[in-house]
Amino acid sequence: MTRFATLLSTGLLALTASASLSADTGSRLWATGGVTSVGGAAGGGLSPWALLGGYASDEEWGGTLTLSRAATDDYTLSVVGAGVTWNNRIELTLARQTLDLDSLVFTLKNGFGLEEDELVQDVFGLKVRLAGDALYSPWGQWSAGLLHKRNREFTVPDAIGAEDDSGTDIYVGGSKLFFAAVMDRNLLVNATVRGTKANQGGLLGFGGDRNDSYEAMFEGSVGLFVTRQWLVGTEYRQKPDNLGFATEDDWWDVFVAWVPDRRLSITAALVNLGDVATLEDQRGAYLSLQASF
Repeated sequence: MTRFATLLSTGLLALTASASLSADTGSRLWATGGVTSVGGAAGGGLSPWALLGGYASDEEWGGTLTLSRAATDDYTLSVVGAGVTWNNRIELTLARQTLDLDSLVFTLKNGFGLEEDELVQDVFGLKVRLAGDALYSPWGQWSAGLLHKRNREFTVPDAIGAEDDSGTDIYVGGSKLFFAAVMDRNLLVNATVRGTKANQGGLLGFGGDRNDSYEAMFEGSVGLFVTRQWLVGTEYRQKPDNLGFATEDDWWDVFVAWVPDRRLSITAALVNLGDVATLEDQRGAYLSLQASF
């Protein structure tokens, strides 16, 4: 585990342990900050939502710390992240993604003579709430954001045809909570359109021999509040296909989130990433722990 991950995990434990000692985590309603996406922005596991992280309302500061891990048949992705929200208007986030290549190492050694066993990417995020409120506005809440991503090592992406070691995703999203919509349960719906040329979220670089231009990708999420503490739902994320090296499939998941306390949420999911870098049918489990303050 990197020093960054060690520090962050220590912070998560400290926040959780101190939950009973502090009552002030912001004044927004229960679970209205979502969880943390793999890119660090507030949302679902796969996609950023229009919601901002934490519980900060107008004239308040808030923040989150997150540890996430997804394990498929041939890959393991670990994410550590932190975010801060100001006045329920601006969200700033930082995340580090580490992808253990596992089975792909043999392909890279045989096909390219490479011996890297992991890919690491830093993601810097900015989100701004443009208008509305997810709970009370008839058209929901709308936000715009960007995620600037930078590979810390470009050898593998360069070898398989990626054009750049950094890139910036730009997105616009809308979130709406419908009260008593399904069997008297609240329903949360989010739609996001992302402009991107990232390969596998940027972990395999940006652009490629098939395409080196931005494309608009759709992302959608639906979540049902079974109780105030339990949310179940599904997500879908469309992906570009820039590399001749391997076809890139869309992602989807089925998730359950537990929010036992305003300071803590735990999300588990079954994820399907399709074919990833020549390795087929990458399905597995996702687990994320988030502390809010």
